[in-house]
Formats: sequence, structure tokens, C-alpha cells
Amino acid sequence: MPNIETTAELTEFIRGLEPEAITVSVGGEIGEVGGKNSTEEELRAFMEGYLGRLKEGMKGISKISVQTGTSHGGVVLPDGSVAKVKVDFDTIEKLTMAARESYGMAGVVQHGASTLPDDAFHMFVERGAAEVHLATGFQNMIYESKHFPGNFKEDIYKYILDKLSGERKDGETEEQFIYKTRKKAFGPFKKRFWELPQDRRWGIGLELEERFEFLFKKLNVVNTVDIVRQWIKPVNLTCSLEKELINL
Repeated sequence: MPNIETTAELTEFIRGLEPEAITVSVGGEIGEVGGKNSTEEELRAFMEGYLGRLKEGMKGISKISVQTGTSHGGVVLPDGSVAKVKVDFDTIEKLTMAARESYGMAGVVQHGASTLPDDAFHMFVERGAAEVHLATGFQNMIYESKHFPGNFKEDIYKYILDKLSGERKDGETEEQFIYKTRKKAFGPFKKRFWELPQDRRWGIGLELEERFEFLFKKLNVVNTVDIVRQWIKPVNLTCSLEKELINL
């Protein structure tokens, strides 16, 4: 119930700030990360409760995250490596069909996909996933790149151990803690990241570009210019956006 009520409240807040002729893509979430896989009954219970609390005529969420066996950033083992997980693609397909046919959504969202094996990604397309979250994999590539300076990484890890130690859970090894927390260093160290020598930045960038190309092809996000032009119409927001900012 708190999830239903909070999602409805946030949807109304976002829709109230939307510029005219723009619909922000809002997503909900069911299932606890690391818990049991989501079911169609849970999706329907959430959506019926959510739509019943949403203001009449207001557009609801466009997508919904579900639990299918993964977790944000993957399951970290004591040595800092990531455990292999098995995604329940049947759940993705079943819940996507329910989300589309009964509630007009794009489908389900898959969390924690970046640590999956490469031969799994085409399955998201075949089973109808609407969105796949991949951030951790790119963060890992940066930290583990041969172009990333070792002394810089040492300074980041020292910062994590000194400044963020309060977030360390009982029984968590240092390797597990650093792996799960190092994403938080991009902010404090942003200036230093941008000031890396150009050859270092180019080296890391080329590795990321190669990975992006692989994933775009696997997830079939290629040759989409015509589709975008058909469905996405540019909107001039200059005046309305300025007015919104003034009101805020």
C-alpha cells in the first residue's frame, strides 16, 4: 500500500510540472530486489490500487520494474567478483504482456542487467522487455580499464574506506564494500575524472564505445531514426520552460 500511494503521489507531482505537449515517462516498481520473483497477481494488485488512487483522466506510469532474479550491480561475492545469476525470462514475457494488454504500458523494466553474460542480452528483445538497466557494467569498465591510473583508483578506494565506512554492512568484506560503493565516487572526484590526460580519457572512451555498440545491436536499438521521426514530435519549450522556472 505505501508503494501504491507514493507512486500515485509522485505521478501527480510530475504530471503537474510537465510542459504542455510533453509526457514524461514515469515508471513504477514492484518486487523486492534480491527477493522472490514478481508475479502477474502482484502486478495486477499494484496497478488496480495505483489507478484507483490516481486523479481521474491523468496519465499513469509508462513502465514497471519487476524482480526476475537480478539485483542492482549484481550479487557481489566476498572476493569482490560478481556471482552468476539466472534471469527469469518467462516472468519478463508474462508480465510485459499483462502490462501492455491490460494497462497500456510499454512493458517491464529489467534492473541489474549489466553483469549478465553477453549471450543473454538478445533474450530481452525476444521476451519483450521495455527497458534494460546497464549502468554498473559501464562503471566497472571505467574502474577496471587498463587506461585508468592506478594511483587515482587507490585515492578513490581510500576515500570510500575513510568517508563511507558507515555504510559497510556486518560481515561484508572490504572487496564487497568497495565494489558496491565505488559508484558514489564519481561525484566527489568528478573534476579529477575530467582532468585525466587526454590519452587516458580517449582509451577509456573507446572501450566504452565498443561496448555500447555491442549492446545496442544485441538489444536491437539500431536503425531507429524513422521510428523516432514518426512518433516523437519536437516541441518548442523555450517560453513555457522559462515560465515554469520563474514559477518555481
